[in-house]
Amino acid sequence: MEKYAVIVAGGKGTRMGTDLPKQYLPIKGLPVLMRSIQKFHLAEPLCKLILVIPSVDFEFWKGLCAKYDFAVPHQVVAGGTSRFQSVSNGLAVIEGTEGVVAIHDGVRPFVAVEVIQESFLVAKKDGSAIAVVPLKDSLRKLTDSGESFFQERQQFRLVQTPQTFQVSKIKKAFEVEEIPQFTDDATVYEFQGWQVSLIDGNLENIKITTPDDLSYAEYLLSKVG
Repeated sequence: MEKYAVIVAGGKGTRMGTDLPKQYLPIKGLPVLMRSIQKFHLAEPLCKLILVIPSVDFEFWKGLCAKYDFAVPHQVVAGGTSRFQSVSNGLAVIEGTEGVVAIHDGVRPFVAVEVIQESFLVAKKDGSAIAVVPLKDSLRKLTDSGESFFQERQQFRLVQTPQTFQVSKIKKAFEVEEIPQFTDDATVYEFQGWQVSLIDGNLENIKITTPDDLSYAEYLLSKVG
């Protein structure tokens, strides 16, 4: 089974408050994005890695790879004006429709190896595999009138990446026009009328977006040495 990973990193770091986009910021001596790529290479050494970044960052990324002696094989693809378009560009370079592809946020470097491996196995069998985690806090639903109502948190899950799919299905799903309801790859897949399969993610698999996230990332890395 051919395995692919489309790693999307098109953010500009607005909420991080830095000039350097968050995906290029170092944590414990290595840029966030490189740690994400490394994790997939560790989980599936034969997986074909496709990195989607803004075309204006190509030379900068090339320089970073030289600076950090980063040698994990990967193909660089230009992103689009939205995440939907960036993922579509990444999928477009996959030849044919055979195999399974994981789509992952480049600023989630703490995804567990076991989650990646499980996502490929389940997607091969069921068509999709979406990493999710349970809620720890209580949940309330707000109405337009300002009222709020208790919701049973056991019935909800927080969605992470990777979101992994059979190549044939997710390529077909991304042939549609983009709409605001497409908040992630799973919603694009569901738009075809297909039910997604859920797998357990890992709580440490945070999306690094703010300075607090960066501090927590440093803490997580200090725990593993």
